[in-house]
Formats: sequence, C-alpha cells, structure tokens
Amino acid sequence: MRVVIQRVSEASVTIGGVVRSSIGRGLLVLLGVGPDDTEEDIDYLVKKTAALRIFDDEAGVMNRSVMDIGGEVIVVSQFTLMASTRKGNRPSYIGAAGHEKAVPMYEEFSRRMSEAIGRTVGTGEFGADMKVSLLNDGPVTICIDSKNR
Repeated sequence: MRVVIQRVSEASVTIGGVVRSSIGRGLLVLLGVGPDDTEEDIDYLVKKTAALRIFDDEAGVMNRSVMDIGGEVIVVSQFTLMASTRKGNRPSYIGAAGHEKAVPMYEEFSRRMSEAIGRTVGTGEFGADMKVSLLNDGPVTICIDSKNR
C-alpha cells in the first residue's frame, strides 16, 4: 500500500462537475492498494499519516501533526500509484489490486483515518473520473510505502 501525502491549505475533489469533498488546512492523501496488502498495511499507514509531524509549530519548525492542528483530511484512491515503469514507457498497473479488494481497503483506510483524527474524512469515489484541486502548502509532499518499513 502506498500513500502520497500533501500538506495543503485547501483541497477538493470534484466528480461530474459537483464538489464531492473539500477541506481547508490539512492533508490530501492519495492511496494506492496492492493485491497483497492487508489490515496491517492500513494500520501502519493510518497511524503514520495521522501522526506525521509536517505542520509548523510556533517556532516555524515542522513539529505538529494534522491531529495537533485540528486539520482536515481528504483520502483519494489512486491505482496509478502502484504503477511499474521498469519496462518501456507505458506504465504497467499489474501491481494494483483489483476493484474487489481495493474498494474495501480504501473504504477501511478512510474509516480508520477518520477515527484516528477524530473527524470526518473527505473522500473521492473509487474508479470515478475525479478532478482533484489543491493548494500545496510549502510545498510539502511525502511518499510512504507500507512494504518499506
């Protein structure tokens, strides 16, 4: 399981011209699920993401988590995070979990993230053509793969 975490001043997900979710200060989390991912991968990445100290404290040092600042989170499914570019120029998505596995894993990740931060987490829609807008704050972008602990 992989996440790309972006510290944002604001972010939103629009589907078919309708805003599905929007947040102010917080995290936009792009989530890729692999076929061998488990509940342990969800636990690891939720805990790591929620506790990641990438927000400034009073001294301007990145020392606060999204929980510390009362920030918001949007989680967006993105199978392309599992792409392999080893051969040729056309990415292979064989490393991405199929719909039947990825959807429940995405939903569970979002549910657990909501529990971890103590507030509702915004989401996209699995498999939909989404327009994701964000104002990256910093910019700060962190990539984490649960298989590289």
